[in-house]
Amino acid sequence: MHTVRILPLAALLFFSFGTNLPLGYLRETSRKFSLHWFVLVHLSIPFIIALRIMFGFGWHVIPFTLACAVAGQVIGSRIRRRTLP
Repeated sequence: MHTVRILPLAALLFFSFGTNLPLGYLRETSRKFSLHWFVLVHLSIPFIIALRIMFGFGWHVIPFTLACAVAGQVIGSRIRRRTLP
């Protein structure tokens, strides 16, 4: 990968992780597999896809963005579990 493409890739991955932190935090309070839970899990996907297309990345970055999104969801839910009384 060219060094010119590293900054947009880092921004895309950071966006993928960062947007899913609060979504995972909120997802922890909803009933599993409910509509609210489903929306919180999938809400960031259209925005991640739009950024991926806007930055000109192909299908090869999807596993990385997916991994960052899942990591954001998991870490956000763990933060919520630690703050619940």
